[in-house]
Amino acid sequence: MGLSFALFGLTSLNLIYLFKANISLFLEYGWMAARDGALRQIFELVGYGCLSLMFYLVFKCCEHQLVSYFTHYED
Repeated sequence: MGLSFALFGLTSLNLIYLFKANISLFLEYGWMAARDGALRQIFELVGYGCLSLMFYLVFKCCEHQLVSYFTHYED
């Protein structure tokens, strides 16, 4: 659970700022920026976003199991 939380933090760190910078670069320079790698970088950022989402889902599943384990009372 801790590892997935740490990996979520690592993969999502500054992701919004990188998206914003990449999109503004693409809008400012257009096709020239796309040929220089801006389009590939957008796909990489989307991949990092999906990877970050996966780590978050693993964390939430572990959290749900942990809460379920501690709140389940047997009479």
